[in-house]
Amino acid sequence: MTDNDQEKTTVASEPKSGAVELDETTAAETTTVETTTAETTTADADDMSPQEPARRINWTRVLAYGILPGLALILALGAGYLKFVDNSVRNGDIARVESMQVAKDSTTALLSYTPDKVEQQLGDAQNLLTGEFKNSYSELINDVVIPGAKEQQISAVATVPAAASVSAESNRAVVLMFVNQTVVIGSSAPTDTASSVRVTLDKVGDKWLISAFDPV
Repeated sequence: MTDNDQEKTTVASEPKSGAVELDETTAAETTTVETTTAETTTADADDMSPQEPARRINWTRVLAYGILPGLALILALGAGYLKFVDNSVRNGDIARVESMQVAKDSTTALLSYTPDKVEQQLGDAQNLLTGEFKNSYSELINDVVIPGAKEQQISAVATVPAAASVSAESNRAVVLMFVNQTVVIGSSAPTDTASSVRVTLDKVGDKWLISAFDPV
């Protein structure tokens, strides 16, 4: 065999390193693609898997921390409101009873007197009044009633046969009354007068005082 033939044989028997390297690179890329595809398939499978069931509501905790405190608050507010209404009604009833009695007693005192005691009697009656009405009543008795009673020997007796509460609050009340007054002048025959009066009373301190006295 010649030298040329040996060189050809040697060249033919040597592996083609470039082809081997290419094959290895291709195989690696293929493996990477297959791995990525597998991971994508797994992720898709995970996405398609049924979701975990929703957590069950703990009704005991809901009742303990939500509904029951709310109900307790509502019940407390309701009880407070009912108590307020009950107290208001009760206070109104007390004011109605008290104001009606004071209106009757005060009206009797305002319109009743005798010639010998008229100044003291009507002077004391002023203490049953308040506001502008007290000032007006004071002027009337001092300028007209007391001098006339003394001069003409006038006496008067008032009674209240009927009374009705128009309104009553804790500090103000209105009473409608029917008033009979019998007046005697000197030795003449008695004269009877019947009238109806709307009496307004204000609570001043712990006393009911008449603030208006309007004939109706």
